[in-house]
Amino acid sequence: MRPSLIALSVASVLLAGCPDNKTSNAAANASASDTAAVKSDSVAADKVVDEHSYAQPDKVQTQDVALDLAIDFSKKILSGTATLGLNWVDKSATELTLDTRDLDIQKVEGEDANGAWAPLKFKLDAADKILGSKLTIETPNRPAKVRITYATSPNASGLQWLEPSMTEGKKTPFMFSQSQQIHARSWVPLQDTPMIRFTYTAHVTSPKDTMVLMSADNDPKAARDGDYTFKMPQKIPSYLMAIAAGDLVFKPISERSGVWAEPAMVNKATAEFADTEKMIVTAEKLYGKYRWDRYDMLVLPPSFPYGGMENPRITFATPTVIVGDKSLVSLIAHELAHSWSGNLVTFATDKDSWLNEGLTTYVQSRITEDLYGIDAKDMENKIDRDELTKEYKTLDPALQRLSLKPGTLADPDGSSSATVYTKGAWFMQYLEKAYGREVFDPFLRGYFDHFAFQSIPTSTFRKYLQENLIDKHPGKVTMAQVDQWLYEPGIPADAPKTDSAKFDAVDKARTAWIDSKTLPDKVATSKWSTQEWVHFVEGLPDTMSEEQLKALDAAYKFTGTPNGEIAMRWYPLTVKNNYTVARPEIAKFLERVGRRKLIMPTYGALVKTPDGLAFAKEVFAKAKPGYHPITTGSVESVIADAEKGTTK
Repeated sequence: MRPSLIALSVASVLLAGCPDNKTSNAAANASASDTAAVKSDSVAADKVVDEHSYAQPDKVQTQDVALDLAIDFSKKILSGTATLGLNWVDKSATELTLDTRDLDIQKVEGEDANGAWAPLKFKLDAADKILGSKLTIETPNRPAKVRITYATSPNASGLQWLEPSMTEGKKTPFMFSQSQQIHARSWVPLQDTPMIRFTYTAHVTSPKDTMVLMSADNDPKAARDGDYTFKMPQKIPSYLMAIAAGDLVFKPISERSGVWAEPAMVNKATAEFADTEKMIVTAEKLYGKYRWDRYDMLVLPPSFPYGGMENPRITFATPTVIVGDKSLVSLIAHELAHSWSGNLVTFATDKDSWLNEGLTTYVQSRITEDLYGIDAKDMENKIDRDELTKEYKTLDPALQRLSLKPGTLADPDGSSSATVYTKGAWFMQYLEKAYGREVFDPFLRGYFDHFAFQSIPTSTFRKYLQENLIDKHPGKVTMAQVDQWLYEPGIPADAPKTDSAKFDAVDKARTAWIDSKTLPDKVATSKWSTQEWVHFVEGLPDTMSEEQLKALDAAYKFTGTPNGEIAMRWYPLTVKNNYTVARPEIAKFLERVGRRKLIMPTYGALVKTPDGLAFAKEVFAKAKPGYHPITTGSVESVIADAEKGTTK
């Protein structure tokens, strides 16, 4: 998943309190001996525990899920059954515990040896704010299958329902899921932990004017008839279950890849993502065969809270990366890379999120370099590392470790993007530089092959790294250096640095303008990529005059830009400098876009003054109906914290 890179001033609001996790403050002040203990505990642990799931995989494990669901747009619910095929690891176990959130559990049945279904007693606990409600099912005979009849809530945290007016075509409603991190439990009762992998099938009915897709074997030639069946034969964790329904059409890019989108968007998206097959071929050359058959992309409405989500066989993508020049298609490279790092080899718990996102960001950079050149890769690395440097100035040190200490992460949605994405990739680049690609590439390919279709913790990665790279090629990197990356906060001093000749030229142009008020040469700026414009804006002084802002606006039309990457940096700057001319366009931007990375910096800047807070609340009231529940929660937390601050 491409991260929700939230400005540091608002990142902390995502770390909601949880009564069972009270160690984060202590972890922030961890001593060197404490860090060593974390490492020792992680390496020695035989039992992996997922703090954010009620499931008991040491007793029973889901092998298959069969869904039979109906989509009701008028009630904004999914209803039907989920049948779990079970492997009873503990032959003396007498209950099955599942994760749910706001589900209406109507009936639970077990299948006996003769294939007959009989009712099972069950109990649904009161809801925990983070974890949802534990569903405990009495299973004295340990049935091979358990079937649950249920319905979702209209407010399910993992589903978003859009009225026709909120879509591109304005005629047909739209629904889509976002299961990561622990939101699958809001639309399916299951063991919602990445430790469990399962196959699944589904039968889904919907209004006949909607096309239904899932993270499964979508048929590009499927008839739109309101009755659909799906099969996912490869085992996946629960967070990779996905569903979407709306006015969707398909356009191919290659024999195994194409774009699903609303009719008005499909041509633009297909043109933007035209290099997808080349990306697949590049990744296969480096890391082995693509093992998921098809790789399609679904372009969602602008309310999608993330850049992209790596659902197997069908990446869910934001339309905000479709800017007409392919400058933001690294998002597709990132989600494709998850087909190896994340979907194929998966982190065991969210304490190990870097195993997914860090390795994927590294693989993404290799794809970018192969297709678009080293300058493109270096610019993206520099932007990411600059953002990490800013975030680490105030980020809790406990969240700067790649392998998090138990109890650190109250809400799995609250991990540091800078850590799991950028620091994780930086660690891989450190190893690549130390060993050279002729050694490191085969190592990483072997890692993907060795752990294919498995979920592992950091300790398992560490052991494999030591045995297959560190010990086989002595004198390059020590395990003490590895452990500094894994278990200590911050970035090691010997981390490789990134320079960018293109950014050096941007820096000179910006400095010349600040010193002499002479705008950069139009011949030069006309060739700048999104990354160069991002770097230009990011380097502007925090304090600027209205005259300076107006001059930039007149020359480059930053206010009202359709490019979200530029907007997310320009609008907070206008807010800091009380450049109220931009407010009408800020309102339009915040109402149109629901991607958290793009909008949260502006909300974070607005709420710092009483006037800005009032404006933020006014805009949010209009925008909220089109926001995903995840985005809504983030904005509400920022506003609530600001209101508490203003009443002191």
